[in-house]
Amino acid sequence: MWLFLLLLLNEDNQTFTFRTFSKEEAHGGSGARKVYASPDHIESQHFEAMTYGYLPAGNVFDWHDHKDTEEIMVVLKGTGIVSDEDGEYGYAQGDVFIYPANTQHKITNNSDEEHEMLFVRIKL
Repeated sequence: MWLFLLLLLNEDNQTFTFRTFSKEEAHGGSGARKVYASPDHIESQHFEAMTYGYLPAGNVFDWHDHKDTEEIMVVLKGTGIVSDEDGEYGYAQGDVFIYPANTQHKITNNSDEEHEMLFVRIKL
């Protein structure tokens, strides 16, 4: 089981945990995410985002890439299929995928339950 706690302080020194963040639409509405950290929170010029992704049953984060940005995906819940330019790969809880920058990929939830993933994106 994955366990982590994210604490951020805003300008007023108020603490936020992962439960505080709102869910927003992702990938044109095929799923959702909570943005845990963005350049608004971290000074690094290479950090783009850390998000918690939700992919509903039967949905797909369709073909896309991240321009000049590497992406790390940690599967927290579910089993499905990841596709890239070289093929298809099954995924399950605990798997980690690293997508090189500018690599077309898609994530398919072919199950009957919502999947959850943690994504970290780093600019080159």
